[in-house]
Amino acid sequence: MSTPVLAARGLCKVFNGFAAVSEVDLSVQAGAIHALIGPNGAGKSTIFNLLTKFLNPSAGRIFFKGEDITDDDPADIAQRGLVRSFQISSTFPHLSVLHNVRLALQRPQKVSFRFWRHERCLDSLDAPAQELLRRVGLEGALHMRAADLSYGRKRALELATTLALEPEVMLLDEPMAGLGREDIHRITELIRETARGRTVVMVEHNLKVVSALANTVTVLARGRVLAEGGYEEVAANPAVRSAYMGSAHA
Repeated sequence: MSTPVLAARGLCKVFNGFAAVSEVDLSVQAGAIHALIGPNGAGKSTIFNLLTKFLNPSAGRIFFKGEDITDDDPADIAQRGLVRSFQISSTFPHLSVLHNVRLALQRPQKVSFRFWRHERCLDSLDAPAQELLRRVGLEGALHMRAADLSYGRKRALELATTLALEPEVMLLDEPMAGLGREDIHRITELIRETARGRTVVMVEHNLKVVSALANTVTVLARGRVLAEGGYEEVAANPAVRSAYMGSAHA
């Protein structure tokens, strides 16, 4: 098997003597949609924050394309091509939809710090911003304030701003949190579309979404890996059904 694009080896995190994550090994293959699932308190969010360096591990190492990134900070790993979204929408509410994406595009275009230049110098970003918004179904909302979008459309905008950073690996923290049924279907299809040509790691509670999207599922329980494989494989695992999926398959 080829070198995983993102990997963890012996990952541990201890908070005040409590081991939230213990000896976790994880391998994410390039081009996969890899889901992390498990009951509340399983360590999903902690592992997610460790992988994206919003937390530092108590022990273990993290690798991106074979390089050790354990000591990198979040800005460093974003520059490398690992970009995360958040469980709560993180757009700029008082900017327009277009300007949210245009702002995100400034980093890959290397104009982030050209504050002395007139705003018209950024007009060249309008076309790529509009294309990203077309891809997520927001082409008709260019001049709306982000604050005025429905929650589901805010999540679509967040996907567009994440894509604007040209991620090689896109990490999604509960992308379906707070969405209604219609929006869940739409965002599921958006993730499927935007995953083409890149790797996605996602923490998600909605098992129907996981079964529809994920190539590989890692099941966590009490801070450890309980099982890993395709959705049908882990769903049939008695230990998994007992720890997490029992009520969902009852």
